[in-house]
Amino acid sequence: MLRSFFISLSTNQTFRTFSERSAIGRRVSKRFVAGMTVEEAVAAANELNAAGLDVSLDSLGESVLQVSQAEESAAIYHRLLDEIAGRGGRANVSVKLTQMGMDIGGHGAGPQLAERIVGELVEHAARVGSFLRVDMEGAMYTEATIALTERLHARFPGSVGTVLQAYLYRTKDDVERLIGQGIRIRLCKGAYKEPAEIAYPAKTDVDANYVTLMKRVVTSGVFCGIATHDEAIIEEAKRFASEQKVDKKAFEFQMLYGVRRDLQRQLVAEGYGVRVYVPFGTEWYPYFMRRLAERPANVLFLAKNFFRN
Repeated sequence: MLRSFFISLSTNQTFRTFSERSAIGRRVSKRFVAGMTVEEAVAAANELNAAGLDVSLDSLGESVLQVSQAEESAAIYHRLLDEIAGRGGRANVSVKLTQMGMDIGGHGAGPQLAERIVGELVEHAARVGSFLRVDMEGAMYTEATIALTERLHARFPGSVGTVLQAYLYRTKDDVERLIGQGIRIRLCKGAYKEPAEIAYPAKTDVDANYVTLMKRVVTSGVFCGIATHDEAIIEEAKRFASEQKVDKKAFEFQMLYGVRRDLQRQLVAEGYGVRVYVPFGTEWYPYFMRRLAERPANVLFLAKNFFRN
């Protein structure tokens, strides 16, 4: 019930407007969002790098409906790529197609705009020796996201990858499809509410499918990210990789900014690669609500820290 509640809140425009404009909202969001500006995000990335952690930077925003908004979002990412290259930081970027204009207009105008904008970003990433992750959104975007990633990978091999969600029935086939082309995958459980016709409704089934897919990508020979905070799954990944004699540098664990910092540093100390997903920007509300939906216990954690501060 709590998961459904927070997912529904993530699309509530009235509450979003209030939260993003209020001092209280910004204060609460600070745990999971690394500030409002590029400078704050880069500073957070530098701090994480100093602790031995890699970073993926995400300028928050989605579902833009004007070309100018999509171009403005892209400009932030071009700046991030230059900042990363200039500072020599261990970081890359993650973008959403709806932030790059996917939903704009008709007759295919939006998808064409998004592919042009993201293509220019991937070209930039390739030029400076970086990497761009095309983030995954709701199931209605799954095929378009995968297909666009495939086309860009053909143009810029090794410079672009995407995300697959273990709660979708189709993901087993998508894993084979992408690793067969050498495309890097970020494997996560999924943070959107999908119908039982296309997604596992029970958490136990999602977890079981995640472990099965994790074992496939870890042994695929393609460098992939195991995106989870679930300690049982992390322990199983470590055990399985050791059993299969998979090098620790053949994959990485990926976690969210502000979540399980202790575990992130523990894994680094054990010799594993860990990449922290660092979101920032004024449009933080939908992302924040989906984090609460993934783990409602975060609500209590935030409340305790809010009143303590």
